[in-house]
Amino acid sequence: MRPSPQPVALITGASSGIGRASAVAFAKAGYRVFGTSRKPMTAPANGITMLVADVTDDASVQALIAEVMTASERIDLLVNNAGYALSGAAEESSIGQVQALFETNFHGVVRVTNAVLPIMRARGAGRILNVGSVLGLIPGPFGAYYAASKHAIEGYSESLDHEVRPFGIRVAVIEPWATKTSIEANSPQGDRLVPAYAQTIARYQTAFDAAMAAGRVPLQARPHPGRGLPHAAAGSAPSAPPEGRRVAGAAIRGRRGRGPGSARAPLARGWR
Repeated sequence: MRPSPQPVALITGASSGIGRASAVAFAKAGYRVFGTSRKPMTAPANGITMLVADVTDDASVQALIAEVMTASERIDLLVNNAGYALSGAAEESSIGQVQALFETNFHGVVRVTNAVLPIMRARGAGRILNVGSVLGLIPGPFGAYYAASKHAIEGYSESLDHEVRPFGIRVAVIEPWATKTSIEANSPQGDRLVPAYAQTIARYQTAFDAAMAAGRVPLQARPHPGRGLPHAAAGSAPSAPPEGRRVAGAAIRGRRGRGPGSARAPLARGWR
């Protein structure tokens, strides 16, 4: 089988939200897209093939990469998007719950990346986009472990970029904020609730919801093509050197670089 004449993108967590919108955006940009989900599902658009994979399982990831290579014989772009959030006070989560979060959010990124790197290295080219979060730069309360997992992605991605650059591979982080997805609705709470935090969490949730309402716009309705995360990711995909970090989201854009307090404003104001 000849390699696919189209560039090939592999996007984890493509069943909904950022992953799904990114898959559609890359397909429109001319990529042959392979998206993953934990359960079988119909592809959201032409040019997208959905595959079942579990990023927490070595055998599942190896089978995924083998299936993509059998179909296309190349992987030009990897978007590590699979992940979920965990809400509540840090004290409210057991070690087991924290380990499970990191197994998906961070170890899953490492697992898929390690499986794809030999393919990109052999071709002498590739791009890896890891979906982090503004919370990987600006930690807020009541999401300590989600923020920690995104901080881990930041450090890992920037170190990895230095290591693989000599092979023609570049790594960048996309940092969304105020993006309309179902991640909050699908996020578990701590598995050992502590009543002492209830009132503080309620006040914070009110302020957080207001910040999200002020800045969040549906992924498909961004007023400028450079402002939606899929377009930010697509803008990082060509062969030119990428921005190491790319913020996406109206509520946070423009606040970076204006002092340590300014970037925290959407999270810190009005709840204490």
